Amino acid sequence: KVSESVREKAWKTYESLSAADGALACNKKKKETWGVCIFIVAIDLDEVTFTFTELLKSINISVCTFFQFLKEVDVNMDTVSTKVDSTVSRLKKKYDVLFALYHKFERTCGLIYLEQPSSEISAELSSVLVLKNYWITFLLAKGKVLQVDDDLVISFQLLLCVLDYFIKLSPPAMLKEPYKSSVSAVTINGSARTPRRGQNRSSRTAKQLDTDTKIIEILCKEHDCNLDEVKNVYFTSFIPFLNSAGIVASNGLPEVEVILKQYDELYLKNKDIDARLFLSHDETLQPDVIACSQLETTPLKNNPDEEINILPQTPVRAAMNNIQQLIMILNSATDKPSDTLIMYFNNCTVNPKDSILTRVESFDHIFKKKFAEAVGQGWAEIGSQRYKLGVRLYYRVMESMLKSEEERLSVQNFSKLLNDNIFHTSLLACAVEVVMATYGRNASQSDSTSAETDLSFPWILNVFDLKAFDFYKVIESFIRAEPSLTREMIKHLEHCEHRIMESLAWQSGSPLFDLIKQSKEREGQTDQPEPTSTLNMPLQHNHTAADLYLSPVKSPKKKASGPPLSATSTPDVQPAVIPQTQKPQKSTSLSLFYKKVYLLAYRRLHTLFLHLLSEHPDLEPLIWTLFQHTLQNEYELMRDRHLDQIMMCSMYGICKVKNVDLRFKIIVSAYKELCNTNQETFKRVLIREEQYDSIIVFYNLVFMQKLKTNILQYASSRPPTLSPIPHIPRSPYQFSNSPRRVPAGNNIYISPLKSPYKFSDGFQSPTKMTPRSRILVSIGESFGTSEKFQKINQMLCNSECQLKRSAEVGAAAPKPLKRLRFDIEGQDEADGSKHLPQESKFQQKLAEMTSTRTRMQKQKLNDGNDTSASEEK
Repeated sequence: KVSESVREKAWKTYESLSAADGALACNKKKKETWGVCIFIVAIDLDEVTFTFTELLKSINISVCTFFQFLKEVDVNMDTVSTKVDSTVSRLKKKYDVLFALYHKFERTCGLIYLEQPSSEISAELSSVLVLKNYWITFLLAKGKVLQVDDDLVISFQLLLCVLDYFIKLSPPAMLKEPYKSSVSAVTINGSARTPRRGQNRSSRTAKQLDTDTKIIEILCKEHDCNLDEVKNVYFTSFIPFLNSAGIVASNGLPEVEVILKQYDELYLKNKDIDARLFLSHDETLQPDVIACSQLETTPLKNNPDEEINILPQTPVRAAMNNIQQLIMILNSATDKPSDTLIMYFNNCTVNPKDSILTRVESFDHIFKKKFAEAVGQGWAEIGSQRYKLGVRLYYRVMESMLKSEEERLSVQNFSKLLNDNIFHTSLLACAVEVVMATYGRNASQSDSTSAETDLSFPWILNVFDLKAFDFYKVIESFIRAEPSLTREMIKHLEHCEHRIMESLAWQSGSPLFDLIKQSKEREGQTDQPEPTSTLNMPLQHNHTAADLYLSPVKSPKKKASGPPLSATSTPDVQPAVIPQTQKPQKSTSLSLFYKKVYLLAYRRLHTLFLHLLSEHPDLEPLIWTLFQHTLQNEYELMRDRHLDQIMMCSMYGICKVKNVDLRFKIIVSAYKELCNTNQETFKRVLIREEQYDSIIVFYNLVFMQKLKTNILQYASSRPPTLSPIPHIPRSPYQFSNSPRRVPAGNNIYISPLKSPYKFSDGFQSPTKMTPRSRILVSIGESFGTSEKFQKINQMLCNSECQLKRSAEVGAAAPKPLKRLRFDIEGQDEADGSKHLPQESKFQQKLAEMTSTRTRMQKQKLNDGNDTSASEEK
C-alpha cells in the first residue's frame, strides 16, 4: 500500500536513525523502526495510503507502545516534524476518549442487560450482538455528527442517546430494572410486542419513540448527566443522524451489516483507529502500563448506596462531577444583572446597563456560530446553553468584584470601569472559558496543544477577538472573586495565565509591546518594565482588575525595602488633566506582568537546571542573569517566540562560554520530559519574518548575534552584576492540599473544601470534604445537636491546659506534627515516645502500633455512647 516515494524517503530516514547516537533501541526493533519511518514520511509527504490500525497490525505493536517508540526515535530534532507531532497528538486524544468511553459503555451495558436472558428471546439477540450493534452505531454517529475527536462530554452525551434508542427497541425480558419496567410501561402505552424473532417488537411509530423520555431520564440520573443537554443532543443531532443513516425505528434493531458498511467507509476515509476492535479487546488497542499515560479507573458500583466517588475516578465520572458542581453553583445565579448590580449601574456617572446587555446578546450569536463551526452545525444550541452558563458566572463574579472594590475604596461610582469595553469582554470571556474547560475535560489529562478543532484555551480569545494580555489582567481577580471555583478550574486558569506569559502576550499586535515602549520612553532608556531590585521581594500586591484595566494609576512612592503597595485611588476620582510637568505614570499592569514573568521564568529555568547541571551550581545565577537581562533589555527577541526558547539559549550560551559540555540535543531531550512542554517550542522557532527553523538555528543566527558581547562578558574576570533570584511564593491561587492539624496532641484536623462532591437528590453531600475522623463537622451544614462542638471545645481546652502545665514545669512544648512519624526513624511524634538506638526496627514498629492502639481505646472510652462516632469509616 505504500507508494515508491514514501518507501525511498522512509529508507533514508531508517538508515539515519540506525547510524545516529543511541541507535541501539532502533537496531533491536528493526521492524518497528521501519514502520515508524513509513508513518513519519507518509504524513510529511501527504501520501498516507494506509490506516493507522493497519500499520499497527503490520508491525504488531499497540497504540501506546507506538507513540512511546516514536518519541524514542526522535533523537535529532528534525526526525519527527511538527506536522507529525500534530497528527500524533490528534490520534492520542481520539484514542484516550474512545478508550474511556468504551470501558464506560461496557460497564453500563452490564447494568442494563441480563447476561443470560430468558429462553423466549432469540439467540440472535445475545448480549454480544447487542453490544456490537450499540458500539458501532455510536462510532458511526460520533464520526458523522461530531467534528471534534477529543470532546469527552459531548461524545458521552451522544453515547447515552444511542443507549436510550436501543433500550427502547429491546424486549423487556433482556433488561434489568429499572429499564425493564420503563420499557414495559411504554409498550403497554404504545403497542404490544411479539417475541417471534423480534420482528414486530417495535411497531410503535418513530415519533412515539422520540418523545418518550423515561429511559433517558434514568440514564442521566444514573450518570449525573444534565437531562436538558442530553435531550437537546438527542433531538438536534442524534435523530437527524438516524434519518441520514437510513436507520428507522420501526424496523427494529438496525442490521449490523448496514452499520458496519457505513462505519468501514468512514474509517477508511479518516485512515485512523479502527475502534470496532475494542469489542474484541484487540491487543493493539490495549493500554501499555509502562508506555501509556495511565487512564484512571474505578471499581464497578455494585451497591446503589455505595459511595460512588471512590478515587481515582474514571475520566467520564470526573467530568460529570465537575459539570454537576458548576451547575449547582450557577443554579442560584441569574441570566440578567441582579438588583445589586443594577444599583451599581445606577450609581455610575454614565449608566453602563444598556451597553452591557447589548454586548452579552451580541456575543451570544458570535459564540453560538463559532461553537457550531468547531463542533458541528447540529451543536449550535449546545453552544448557546454553555454560553448562558458563562453569562450567569459573569454577572455573579462582576457583582462580587464590585462589592470588594467598594469595601477597598469606600466608593460606589465605578463608571469608568463599568464602561470599559475590554474589561467586560475579558470578564465575560473568562467566565465562558471556565464553563468550556469544565465541559472540555479530556480523557487524558495531558496538556498537549495541537488538534485543529480543539476548543480549549486560547480558542476563546479568537471567539471574543481579545488580546491575550488583556485577558491576563482579569484572571487573578476572577479567582479571588469566585470562592466556589473547583481546584481543577483554579489550576486551569493558572495554566492559561502561564500560557499568556510564556508566549501569547508576546505575539505581534499585543498591547504589551506598546506598554514596554512607553515605559522605556518615560525616563529614557534607563527606565525598566520592572526593576531587578524588586525581584527578591515577595510577590504581594493588592491590585485588582480595576487597577490593571485602568492602569496607569497614580500610586504612592514605593520603598525599595518593602513590598509594592497597592493603588489607593481609582481613576474615577483622579484629576481629569495631568499637569504638563508631571511625567507619564507607570503602568501597574506592566509592572505586575513582568514580576510574574520573571517568577515563571526562574521556576522553569531552575527545574531544567536541576535535570541537567546540578553538578555545576555556580552556573545557575549566571544563566539566570543572562535570561533576565534578555527579557528586560532585549524583549524584542520574545516577539512571536516562547519564553522557554530564550531559557534554553541562555543555558547553552553560558555553558559554551564556561566550557561546560552541554549540547543542545541534551537540553532538548531533558526539556521534552518537563510538564506542559510542546515539541514545536524547539522544532519551530521564528528566525525572521515567516521563516522558521530549529532552536539551534535560532541560537546561531539570532540569539547569539544579538547577545554576543553580553555573553562573552561571562568569560572575563569581571562578569556582569548578577540578577537577584526571584522570591518564590506559594501560588496565590492554591490552598492547602492536606488537612491542617490543630497542634496540641489531639487528633483534630481542619480540612479545606474538597471536590468532587457526591450529588444526590440535587444537594451537595460533603462525604469527600474531610479526612476520615471520629467526629465529622461540616461548617454550613446542619448536623444535629451542639454536642459535637462542645466535645471539640472540651478537647481543645484540655489541650490548652496540658500545654500550660507543661510550660509551667519547664518542659519543652510539643512540636506540631510536620511529618508522618514513620518518616522519622525511631521516633513517634504523635505521642512523644522515643526508642532506644539498640531496639530493632521490628520492636520500634510494635511499640508504635501499641501506642496507637492505646490512644484509640482511650478515645473510644471518652466518646461514651456517642452513636455518631462511627459515621465515617
